Amino acid sequence: MPSLKELTKNKDLLAGGHRLCGGCGASIAVRQVLLTAGDADVVTSCATSCLEVSTSIYPYTSWKNSFIHSAFENSAATMSGVEAAFKGLKRAGKIPADKKMKFVAFGGDGGTYDIGLQSLSGAMERGHDMVYVCYDNGAYMNTGIQRSSATPKGAWATTAEVGPAQQGKIQRRKDLTQIMAAHNIPYVAQASISHWKDLTSKAEKAFSVEGPAFLNVFAPCPRGWRIPSSQSIEIAKLAVQTGFWPLYEVEDGVFRQTVRVANRKPLEDFLKPQGRFKHLFTPGNEALLAEIQSDVDKAWDDLIGRCATE
Repeated sequence: MPSLKELTKNKDLLAGGHRLCGGCGASIAVRQVLLTAGDADVVTSCATSCLEVSTSIYPYTSWKNSFIHSAFENSAATMSGVEAAFKGLKRAGKIPADKKMKFVAFGGDGGTYDIGLQSLSGAMERGHDMVYVCYDNGAYMNTGIQRSSATPKGAWATTAEVGPAQQGKIQRRKDLTQIMAAHNIPYVAQASISHWKDLTSKAEKAFSVEGPAFLNVFAPCPRGWRIPSSQSIEIAKLAVQTGFWPLYEVEDGVFRQTVRVANRKPLEDFLKPQGRFKHLFTPGNEALLAEIQSDVDKAWDDLIGRCATE
């Protein structure tokens, strides 16, 4: 597990001065992940997203390594093609046999849970030696805060309004981490920007395995979540402490909880500071709030039941 002192000596592949919002979880996730890449050359692809448009506005770039802007739906397919080409050039003798490179694709939840799920699933199933990182901010933030399948039940979004017909999003969020674990790939993990040591440890493992790896990183969006930019880390920490976002990994099919939460806080501690959930605390929504808490409790119990005991 990398120490903070060791990480500070590593190359920072995402430059400061990008145009992401203050407190954006995406840039924090990217920096923490790439700090663990080591000395090998790194190639990154990024689906069209807040992360892409804010870090690669022509003629400028915040990326210090090789960077490919992919379409919204195919970051994983793009990177799987690059990885396959690298291996093919090695076989042809056009690249030295001892040359080492690492391949990582980034996407938001819209480009990963939804529009990019097919290319992601295909890349994982084919076994490409690459890491896919989803920074999950719970909506299509770049195009106007529309709901995605990662948006939590009860959250406001511009396509999940609050009014007489409904109180925010009606459906439960998709559990993409367990969907990826079902692909039987070498490494899958769920992490949060609030727990840097846990995240960097998982990123290091993801880069070290042979074959595909997937990281799902909790990355708050102050603009879409209606929180001050100074509260991103605290909100992410509350997601872990309430059990809304458990931290765990799946290595070769074995589930393991990596950050234990002995006494979970009430879910409302996570929901109440966010403007996208403020309607849940108005009279008449008590039953919905209890239902959302029940959903989180059940998902927590199911996950803990799958995790190996040590």
